[in-house]
Amino acid sequence: MITRLAGLAAALLLGVCTPALASPSPVSPAGEQLDKIAVDFVHMTLEAGEREPGYVDAYYGPRAWAETAKLAPRPVSVLRNEADRLAKLLAANPDKGLTPDERRRKAFLKGQVKAAQTRLAMLAGDRFSFQDEAEGLFGVRPPLKPLTSYDPILARVDKLVPGQGDLAARVDAFQAKYVIPTDRLDAVMQAGIAACKARTEAHIALPKGETFALSFVTGKPWSGYNWYQGGAHSLIQINTDLPIYISRALDLGCHEGYPGHHVLNALLEEKLTKGKGWVEFSVYPLFSPQSLIAEGSANYGIGLAFPGPEKVKFEREQLYPLAGLDPATADAYDALMTAKAALAGAETTIADAYLSGRMDKPAAVAALAKYGLSSTARAQKRLSFIDTYRSYIINYTLGQDRVRAHVERAGAGQDARWTAMEHVISEPTTPADLLK
Repeated sequence: MITRLAGLAAALLLGVCTPALASPSPVSPAGEQLDKIAVDFVHMTLEAGEREPGYVDAYYGPRAWAETAKLAPRPVSVLRNEADRLAKLLAANPDKGLTPDERRRKAFLKGQVKAAQTRLAMLAGDRFSFQDEAEGLFGVRPPLKPLTSYDPILARVDKLVPGQGDLAARVDAFQAKYVIPTDRLDAVMQAGIAACKARTEAHIALPKGETFALSFVTGKPWSGYNWYQGGAHSLIQINTDLPIYISRALDLGCHEGYPGHHVLNALLEEKLTKGKGWVEFSVYPLFSPQSLIAEGSANYGIGLAFPGPEKVKFEREQLYPLAGLDPATADAYDALMTAKAALAGAETTIADAYLSGRMDKPAAVAALAKYGLSSTARAQKRLSFIDTYRSYIINYTLGQDRVRAHVERAGAGQDARWTAMEHVISEPTTPADLLK
């Protein structure tokens, strides 16, 4: 799940300096203008991060820029004018004379600036519908299906879970048998992440010296987080507020690590910030189209690394014994998790109703429990995430759908799909690119 402002704090503590850039090459006047816009975009984003904690997901650019933003951030009203100015400059910047890479860079910057305009408007008190907010921030307009359209999926799940009575309660009781014991959690998670890394680096060359640290935390609205710190280093945190199921080991290992957030950030730093000198990639504004790419690719990366039955096979043979769970029951649990995955889109419909005021908090918790097939405690935790991040939730489901469709158009073979995935996570990819 996401990488955030701690990346900025960690970067400052580490004394981040100006990234080592590629040798300069001839740049057209339009390309030079993009360079100037990019610098102004970074300054604006860092200052917006001072006005809204959490706005800046990660930063590993010049330390002095971050210090200046911290000491003298411009007011939101001024930052809105700056975002409007950058949008006009990008609109006036001609495609003629730009290389194909520079045109993609320009499109990426346009989406990032549009998101800044939207978020700064929200900070100033403007209100948007759920779909308008999502489109402004993340560059896509999410479809909203009626909750009743998910009822047939509930009926299918009902046949997989023994017992009578409330389905969510039965599912919760069934899943309780698959909780990783606390004293085995570190070993299971480390093994899961190591497997995700091995499968990723078999297809993608990782930056030299890349690494991560793993820690366990409490009191957070999310289940896992990657705090990217620059220099191909990440801190991966796992929230233990609620019990962690065995299925989450590979999910979190791939999503937060390989080929998910850690790899995406490390490749963008290596290939774009350092390789091309594109400074806009040294800062990651959380509420931007970049998050649709990041969350969508991180979610899709689980199935890419462990296609078909390979995930449950690895869990049964490696993780269940480490966790002290019965491997003979792995297939039954996997069947339930596979069926539950088809319910993911219901959360978008619930969030839309809740954030618009059409559904109050108790009703939202009840709906999340019903269609998420979870306990009330887990539904409350999920609503806490929605309260905090609002329309950000579309990035997990719609983002995954878009990345999956794009990558799998490359062909049925794993090599072709991994190559397409590497392009997605190491280039200035926009939501529109995923439709090509």
